[in-house]
Amino acid sequence: MNVVFIGPPGAGKGTHATILSEKYSLVPLAAGDILRQHIRNKTELGRKAKDVIEKGELVSDDLVNSIIFHEIEAAFLQKKGVLLDGFPRTIGQAEALDKFLTGHRSALDAVLNFDTSEDMIIARLSGRRVCANCGANYHLRNPLLRPKKEGLCDKCGQPLTQRKDDQPETIRHRLETYQKETAPLIGYYRRKNILYDLHGDYDVNEFQDEIQTLFEKLKLTV
Repeated sequence: MNVVFIGPPGAGKGTHATILSEKYSLVPLAAGDILRQHIRNKTELGRKAKDVIEKGELVSDDLVNSIIFHEIEAAFLQKKGVLLDGFPRTIGQAEALDKFLTGHRSALDAVLNFDTSEDMIIARLSGRRVCANCGANYHLRNPLLRPKKEGLCDKCGQPLTQRKDDQPETIRHRLETYQKETAPLIGYYRRKNILYDLHGDYDVNEFQDEIQTLFEKLKLTV
């Protein structure tokens, strides 16, 4: 199966993508993480994307499409479905994805809309921390993701930092960008009858129960 998560930044898409990809043997593809990896590796794509991401804006469709489609093809070669987190983000990307999947005799099975309040989004994002050395992610308010030693990475012991795009002023700009560029996808996929609204303010366990109940209802458990 192939599934897309859409919703504002901080809605919990990445957390639930990790859990569900393991449970259902899907390949999780987080567009933001892939782009940030290119930035750390100082690739050509990374250099082009760095300034745009730090401002909370969107990287061009052509750049994002090329790297995501490459990753999807790799998953299909393993005969696995994909769980797309943070892609598509625009109608243009969605149309390109539809065309790409059709060309590979595939399609999306479901699009999950993480309907999340602004207060919850700001609380979640402003508490995130990342290791600048190895890229491991942490959260100051989530006991499951809190580092064992304050301010230090559990994996490599290096200092944790707050990404510029997780600072409150940038978060608000990211939310404005989401409403302008990405929220129209809700109507796009609703018209295709594959969009399902979920309550993004739930805690992790409640939200997982909601998602897995939906998967079972849609018979997307294999």
